[in-house]
This record gives sequence, structure tokens and C-alpha cells, in this order.
Amino acid sequence: MAASLYDKIDIQSTFNPIARYLRHPVDIVRNYDRDNLRPDIMAGITVAVIALPQAIAFAIVAELPPEMGIYATIIGGIVGALWGASNQATSGPANAISLLVLSTLSRTAVPGTADFIMAAGLMAVMVGAFQAVMGLLRMGILVNFVSHSVIVGFATGAGVLILIKQIPPLLGVSFSASGIAQTLVSIVVHIPNLNPSTTIVGVVTMITIMLIYRFRPKWPAALISMLLATSIVYSLNLVENGVAVIGELPKGLPPLADLPLFDLQLIAELSSGALAVGAIGLVQTMAIVRSISTQTGQRVDSNQEFVGQGLANIASGFFSGYPGAASFSRSVVNVDSGARSPLASVFSSLFVLLALWFFGAVTAYLPQTALAGILIITAYRMIDHKEIIRIARGTLGDAMIMLATLFGTIFLNIEFAVLMGILFSFARYILRTSMPQVMSVLPSDRFRHFVHQPQKEECPQLAIMDILGDLYFGAVNHVEEQILQHGVNHPEQRFLLLRMTHVNHCDFSGIHMLENVVRTFRDRGGNVFFVRVNEQVYEFMESTGFIESLGTEHFLYEDDAIAKLFYHTFDPAICIYECPVRVFKECQNLPKRLDLVDLPSLSNIPEGHVNELSAYDLWQKLHNGQGAPLPKVIDVREPREFRRGHIAEADSIPFRRVLESSVTLPNDRPIVLVCRTGRRSRRAAHALHNMGCMDVSILQGGMIAWEAERLLEAIEE
Repeated sequence: MAASLYDKIDIQSTFNPIARYLRHPVDIVRNYDRDNLRPDIMAGITVAVIALPQAIAFAIVAELPPEMGIYATIIGGIVGALWGASNQATSGPANAISLLVLSTLSRTAVPGTADFIMAAGLMAVMVGAFQAVMGLLRMGILVNFVSHSVIVGFATGAGVLILIKQIPPLLGVSFSASGIAQTLVSIVVHIPNLNPSTTIVGVVTMITIMLIYRFRPKWPAALISMLLATSIVYSLNLVENGVAVIGELPKGLPPLADLPLFDLQLIAELSSGALAVGAIGLVQTMAIVRSISTQTGQRVDSNQEFVGQGLANIASGFFSGYPGAASFSRSVVNVDSGARSPLASVFSSLFVLLALWFFGAVTAYLPQTALAGILIITAYRMIDHKEIIRIARGTLGDAMIMLATLFGTIFLNIEFAVLMGILFSFARYILRTSMPQVMSVLPSDRFRHFVHQPQKEECPQLAIMDILGDLYFGAVNHVEEQILQHGVNHPEQRFLLLRMTHVNHCDFSGIHMLENVVRTFRDRGGNVFFVRVNEQVYEFMESTGFIESLGTEHFLYEDDAIAKLFYHTFDPAICIYECPVRVFKECQNLPKRLDLVDLPSLSNIPEGHVNELSAYDLWQKLHNGQGAPLPKVIDVREPREFRRGHIAEADSIPFRRVLESSVTLPNDRPIVLVCRTGRRSRRAAHALHNMGCMDVSILQGGMIAWEAERLLEAIEE
């Protein structure tokens, strides 16, 4: 009974979001505010004026019949609006996407043939299926990992290609060429053969557009220039002078296409291109949607937008269209025109359908050179010079991704260039997250913050390291190497304080890495402590047993972490007699006796030169001497340390006084020097040996070892 209940809950959690995505149009209609009807209709009319010439022009870029662009605008606009997430974004043919479609289809069929047209419809269905599945599986977050540089590089490269490809129809010349270099050479060769009438109409179209952009930027420049060019061709009968025209568009609703849905060979040939079109379409769409949402304040569900784009492309393919995406220019016009809901895009598509029905005959005199002029201006505007400069001046990784995508788009297969740019984005993200910064930090001058200050000397006892990234399987090796290398560079630092402020995730590999770091520092007689551990990371550490093995006392509050370590963990003798710097606030008033005596460093004391007694052996000698002289135990720690706990038989003679001539040491009994860890006592014993005191030993491991054996201590505080 319980199992079936859990299964039911799991099934509901899986299919409820899918059902919500698919019933989105119902929610739009049910929640529609009638006060939005008039502004939505007015915005739809305005966008339709822009959409109609763009639909024809973008279909020309893909070398598809102009009506396919219009069908894609009608169907894609309606479906994309009803199932998409944005209230203002409009879907349909897009400039760069059209060029990408052409690049893929050209390797499958000859442009202009029935096979080419059929393949375009099939590709739209494939692209839509890929996008819809991404949305239904709630993988919209993946678009965040594609660098903005990919879009800029691709748009720039596509703009260059479109501009160059439209020069021949602008001049009224035709030739076959493969590759950008050969195309440029052929243009130069064929310039003497240009058609004067065609060239003049095209140039007039471009001048008209530029003048409107300059003096009347809100006017529909493309539509006005197309009507002007059509009027010139019709009134001067320039068709007889060789000016090529589009021809009359078919009237009626978008017809159903007979697609080869089970042609596995064709599907395989189109798969890589469909993947590139689908991916770049989603990235471009989400960039546009987010840009609009910053103006409108709408919170956009990326998964819902993925579903909307997918269904729009599927429907477009079945109704004689081709792949598309959200259009930046049409979406911006939609926002500026006062659109308040997705129905504005629906109205826009319906008005385009009406225009096709009533004004399709006008295109019988629409010159191709006018469309070429429109596309050349549009292609130039696709090249965002300011953004290119910003990226070039930014990080090297972004600049490299942009340039790779740009030159790949121009000189390689376009879909390969797009996929390469996307893969570079993923690779850069993986590289960046797998190599997080691990830096040593020190207190600021006013002891308020920890800052990376490589120019300053560090504490000889404590390393403080900040981990700026997650501890997952891909990053732990790099993090461990950085920590251990720092330990190699600073072998005297026996303690490590890890700041986990920026560690939001930790997996089992991260736990194993931390265990190895702890083991390394404990092997050298030190330990590891943590501050600022994320609650989720702490819970994971607790569930894996890491905290139990390390001890909860090793997790400190950052505000008093240094104070606790300074007073309870550090070796004060190192601070007083060996350390020349004052790193922490607690060091500022500490007396420094660096000129007391010229003592060698621990690394210069030969192995075995100083005798050592274990804690248990010393206890035995003190309590079971059997007639042998009892050792004289001298605690060389500071008086405050001595008072907190010491061996009962020990006398307190601080390290600074042991070597003074006024101190008399017995020569008829063995001497055992004791400190906290054995560091001070080892140096003192070495110095006493050099002064002639031969029967001197030290307590191995110091008072820490004595306490670990649970031997009795005397306390004076």
C-alpha cells in the first residue's frame, strides 16, 4: 500500500510539470485581461508590418520559396506565443538561423528543388522535437552554460556571410562559387556584367532604408523600401530590362506538408545541423527573452520557453514552414508598441495571413535586388561592433570563443562552427569549475577581513586558505594539489585553516580529499580547522562521518577562530623566539625575543642528536625509578601555559631563561625538557648540549602527547 502511494507521488511529480507546460494556452486565455485587447491588437498590426518583409527576406537567405518564410511566421508566431513563456517575444524566421538552415540543407539537396524544400520542413520538425524534449525534461538551465560570446561570434560571422552572399542579386549577376574567398573573387570578376537597372533599384532601396533609420527610426523602413522598389519596377516596366522579381505569392492558409518522417537516412544527414539549429535557436531565444524581461519585470520559465519554441518549429515544419527562433527586432517592436500579452504575437501572425491573402499579388513586381538591399543593411546591423570590442577587452576565454565561432562560421561549415562554439563554452565552464582558485589569505591592515596578500609574510604556524569553488569530483585534485603545494612551500606551517565561504557543494570525492589533507597535516604534528562552512555542505560532512572523525571542535566561528587557535593551539615560543612578523591582531602586543640567542632552526638539528622519551617512559621513570636518580623535569613553556596544566614533578623555567647563565641546572641527574609539542624543548636541548650538558632529553610530542596518554597533570589556575 505504501509502495503504491510512493509510486503515485513519484509519477505525479514527473508528469505534473509536463501537463502544466502543455496546457499553457488554456492558462493564457483563462487569465486574459480584456483591457489588454486593444493594445495587443495595435501591437500586432505594428509587428505584422515588420514581420511580412522580414519573412520574405529571411526565406531568401535560406534559398527557400518566400511563402515558406511567411508560413513559418504565421504558424511559428501563433504556436510560439501560446506555448512560450514570454509575453512579448515573437517567434518565426530569423536571419542567422536561416543561414544555418541553408548551410545544412545544401549538403543534402540542391537549393530550389522539391527535395530541398521537403528537407527544410523535416529539419523544422527535428529541431522542434529536440527543443520540446529539452523543455519537457526541464533542462532549460543548460542554456546558461553557453557563452554569450558564441552568439556574438555566430551573429557576426552570419552577418558577414549574408552581406557577401547578397551582393550578386543586388548587382543582378549570377555565378556558382564555393567558399567565401571564391565568392569574393567571382564578385570582382563579374562586376563588369552587372545589370544597371537592378543595381540602381537595389541601391535606391538601401539609401531609402538608411534615410528612414536616420530621420524616421520608428517608421517600417523595410516595408516602405519594398513598396517603393515595387512601384519603380511596375511603373517603369523594369522586368523587361532584366530586373528579377519574387513573383506572386500563393493565397490561402499554410498547407500541410508531406514530410518523409521515416526516412532514416535523411534524418541522419540532417541530425548534426538540426542539433546546431536547435541549440543556437534556444540560446538566441533565451537571450532575447531575458533582455525583454529586464524591461518588463516578467519572470520567465526557460523550460516553458523551450517547449514553446519546440512546438512552434514542429508546427511550422508540418505546415510548410522551416526552422525559426525568437526575433530580436520583432520582439523589441512588440514591446515598444505596447504589447501586454502573448496574444499580441497571435494577432501579428493573423494580420500577416490577411496581408498574404489580400496583397500577395503585389509581390509579382517585388524585385529581388530590393530584398538583397534590405538583407545587406540587416546583415551589417547584425555585427555588434561595441559588443565585439567589449568581449575582446574582457577575458581571454570569451574572446577566444567568439573568434573561434566567428571564423568557423565564415570559413567552415556553419553548423560545425556553432557546435564548436557551444562545446568550447562547456569546456571553458568545466575547466573553470574544475580549477577553482585556492589562495592563501591574511588579515587586512585593520584585521576586519581576510585578503589575498602574496607580498606579505605568512604566519609560520598557520596557513589560512580560501577555496573559491565547489569540491566536486572534477575539482578536488586541483584543490588538493594547491593545498599540499602550499604546505611544501611552507613546511613549518603545521596547522591549516580552510575558509569554505564559496564552497556550495561537496561530494564524496571532496570528502576523501579533505580526509587526505587532514591526514597529511596530522602526520606532520598539526591539524586542520574550518570556518564559514555552508549548511548544506556541513550536513553532508556530518552524514559521511567526516565531522565525527575530525571533531566538531575543528569547526570554528570566523570572528574568534584566530583567537582560539592563537591561545589554545599555537606554540607561543615560535611566536616569541622565532617569528619576526605580526600577522594577527593577537600578535600585536606579543613580546618578541628574536635576539635572545642565536639558535639553529629545527631543520639544522641532526636526526638523533637529541634524546627523546615517550610520555609513558617518562611517567615510569618518575614513579618506578627503583633507586635510579629521578629525572629533573623542566617545563620550558611560558608561565601562563604552565599554570593551565603541567607534569606535577616539573619546574617552570621558561625557554628564554633556560639558556641564561644565572640558571643552575643539576649535573647529577638526567634532565628532561618539556614544552607543548617538542619544538622548543628540542632547540633548548640542542643548545644545552653545545654548552656541555650531555644528559639532556626531551618529552617526545610534548604535553600534547602527555595529555593523549591521559596522564595526570597539575593545574594552578
